[in-house]
Amino acid sequence: MKPSAYQLGLIFVTASAIAWSLAGLFTRVIPLDSWTILAWRGIFGSLGIAAVMAFTEHGRIWASFRNMGWAGWLFVAVSALGMVFFISSLKETTVAHVAVIYATIPFVAGVLGWLVMGERPTPGAILASIAALIGVALMVGFGVEGTLFGDVLAFGMTLCMAVLMVIVRRSPDVSVMPAACLSALVSSLVCWPLGNPLVVSADDLLLIALFGILVSAVGLALFTLGAKLLPPIETALIGSLDAPLAPFWVWLVFNEVPSKSTVFGGSIVFTAVIVHVIAGASKKAKAQRLVQPNNVS
Repeated sequence: MKPSAYQLGLIFVTASAIAWSLAGLFTRVIPLDSWTILAWRGIFGSLGIAAVMAFTEHGRIWASFRNMGWAGWLFVAVSALGMVFFISSLKETTVAHVAVIYATIPFVAGVLGWLVMGERPTPGAILASIAALIGVALMVGFGVEGTLFGDVLAFGMTLCMAVLMVIVRRSPDVSVMPAACLSALVSSLVCWPLGNPLVVSADDLLLIALFGILVSAVGLALFTLGAKLLPPIETALIGSLDAPLAPFWVWLVFNEVPSKSTVFGGSIVFTAVIVHVIAGASKKAKAQRLVQPNNVS
């Protein structure tokens, strides 16, 4: 049985969340400062996206860049700005605060989707988003100090990501891949003078290359495909799987046993997403069964 567009969207966005959840692991493995890592990651991410385009565009890469349209250029600007916000927020406040603020993205994406496209979030999506937010809050805890400026930057990053989801959903024909390719280059140019990219060893450069290709190129390609098939709030909700998966990879590689709050909070996030996905898939399958007899007649 051929999967529906909704089911394909779920598969692609879930796979992108898995790819993006590897970012924390790569950051732990690579013994370099964030600016240097991101400077090279932007380059390799851009090259990886260009390779995907070479496979999918069938020799029309330059035409894809020329035909990005206003939505594509808006994607470039917002994506690059979001990366700058993300890096700066990690420097100005705690990772815990950034994670909690980013966990509000289902609400932000849902509101933007409603205002821009009139897509009202379902009660189930809202409840699942609240549960996911509670789960992430339990994981990171609130017993750490942050700064107001850093928290504002983290919300700026969250808002940028929500805007990207709405752009892709509202303009499904937008050339997102070339826009993402240019965005990766822009973020690399921003980070390059702030780090020490010319003193990187060959082994570290190989790890950064894998980082850029797997997390940036593959993750973004899957996200782009899936976001075109799902409402923004559901895209953001499934994307929140990144939070509980990130410590899992670190535990798997470094044998660092996660805390009870991490396990408990992560279980809540997983449960919220899985229950919502199963309920949504069942509802859509039932609706299709009701429509099919009418189409036959």
